[in-house]
Amino acid sequence: MPGLTAIHDGGDANSLMSIQSVKPTPDTLSRLVARLRALTLRLLPVEVEPKDLSTPTSRIITPEVISAYTAAAGDFVEALPYCLLRARAEFLWDAAHNPADYDENYGRAIACEVLARRIVHKTAPERLNAVMSTRYKHKQIDGDDSDPASALEMAIDTHCTIFLSSTESQDVVKAIWNGHIVQKSEDDDIHDVDYIPYSEHRTGSTWDHLDPSRLSVPRYQNLLRIVVWLLFLVAYSQAVRQPVERLADPTYATNLDAWEIILYVLGLSIVFEDSHKFVKLLRFVTWRAFSFWNMVAIITDSLLLAAFILRIVGLKETGDHSTQLRVNSFQVLSFVSPLIWMKLVTVFDGYQYVGTMQICVARMLQESGIFFALLSILGLGFVQAMYALDAADGTVESPAAVVNALVQGLLGSPDFERYITSPTGLLMYYLWNIVTMIILLNILISLFSSAYDDVVEDSEAEYLAYFAGKTVGMIRAPDSYVYPAPFNLVEIFLVSPFEFFVSKRTYAQYNRVVMRIVFFIPLTMIALYESFREERAGWVKHWLHGTDQGDDNYEAIRDPEPAEEDVSSGLKISKVPFTELVKVFPNTAQSGETLLMLEVQELRAKLDAVLQKLEGNQK
Repeated sequence: MPGLTAIHDGGDANSLMSIQSVKPTPDTLSRLVARLRALTLRLLPVEVEPKDLSTPTSRIITPEVISAYTAAAGDFVEALPYCLLRARAEFLWDAAHNPADYDENYGRAIACEVLARRIVHKTAPERLNAVMSTRYKHKQIDGDDSDPASALEMAIDTHCTIFLSSTESQDVVKAIWNGHIVQKSEDDDIHDVDYIPYSEHRTGSTWDHLDPSRLSVPRYQNLLRIVVWLLFLVAYSQAVRQPVERLADPTYATNLDAWEIILYVLGLSIVFEDSHKFVKLLRFVTWRAFSFWNMVAIITDSLLLAAFILRIVGLKETGDHSTQLRVNSFQVLSFVSPLIWMKLVTVFDGYQYVGTMQICVARMLQESGIFFALLSILGLGFVQAMYALDAADGTVESPAAVVNALVQGLLGSPDFERYITSPTGLLMYYLWNIVTMIILLNILISLFSSAYDDVVEDSEAEYLAYFAGKTVGMIRAPDSYVYPAPFNLVEIFLVSPFEFFVSKRTYAQYNRVVMRIVFFIPLTMIALYESFREERAGWVKHWLHGTDQGDDNYEAIRDPEPAEEDVSSGLKISKVPFTELVKVFPNTAQSGETLLMLEVQELRAKLDAVLQKLEGNQK
């Protein structure tokens, strides 16, 4: 287990040093969270602006305050970032359920997040992975233990942009993304995972890199799924042309085309993969892990499954009913097109601009919930009003016609001629268009503008938080053997059935053999990439860039000597020592208010000394 860290007596107070291995119980962590909440309530008894807490030179989150929180954790310093983020979540819950104290509790939540970031910044580099990735449990209100989660996962679930945008968090995220940190399951519980450096169990040879477990690395998962999705788009584009190209083919009504077979095989494999991911997320994580793209995947999978069922049933039928089912299948399939092309944007979400655009779209859709809630309520009211007006003469038209007229008005194409013979109906239709086109749509525009400003204002942190969620989401649902779609069909039908009949060791060996055969080409490419490009080209990077560039901890860098030729000429670089040069620098680590208070205290001390001397002379 990862070792605990704490401030070592007599050591460097700016780093957390490993002292012992401790796995705190959920009760212990809950008591630590309660203590941290009490400290935060004492630190911030009144409302404070969030920007006064998050600035590097904050006069509230001072080094002394950070040291106090570190000491408050006792022997559980490694769990301190997790507990602070847990306290943050509780303060946000208090803010949401107590509007009168919203600003106070929101400021306390920000303080907990900033403290977690500053404490992680003080963590020794060799302990950083353990602090960020070790999973803990806490005691819930109902007395049950929570699901295990690490500080990094807690930050992702609660959208801690301040914490996730730190250098330390991104170092761990990038290490997970590149496969430098890998999951290791405990022997007694496959879902109790730990994170270890990949270099601990490999020799560095090319054959050693030919490891099926490398398919679970997020970077390689992402590349494989991009290739599969592009192939899926090609198959879809060809399959939807079949009703025109094969209309005169007599086997069209009884057989699937080759492109249709490829489309539905890929589609079903993606449906199985998404279903497996959703089940594991609900079981082992939380519903908060679901994002906008998860909802798009659910809708896409449902439409693909419906189109497949209609097409298969149509093959079994005859006559006009078969034709109708085939037409319905392709009609349902047509609704898939916007969704799969929209998901193509995720191919380029490694670029910050595209990733930020995705965040803006998702945030806008979240904000539009207010608009659709108001629209639904008003829509029901106006539908009933128009129906009542229509029923006044004892006859009514189709409700679908009324809804169609209202929708046309909402979309900017009202049909006023429809109600020209009924002044009351025309007045009601006028009111509907005024409320929707002038009031509700402007509310929607303002909501979109607010969501866009919120994202763009802090786009750097928002994107880093999004990338962290994407990376951890790929490995969060534990899976010992990763078969990306469409190869998961091989796992379902040829591998998984043997799990119930053979030993765990035999099943693991069987999986490794199958994966080496099925994924031989991608595994070979991964092995060549890792062994040659990353490792053997590493010396070139170090040769070109060097180490410790600009580091002020080395005497040779602070006060360098010129080359021998220049020394012989009596020339020098360090005529003025480094320590003398920096004496005139301002202390940018402290705020202006803090520096002013220090100067005032210094003046008071001098004034007290003068007064004491005067009093002594008078006596």
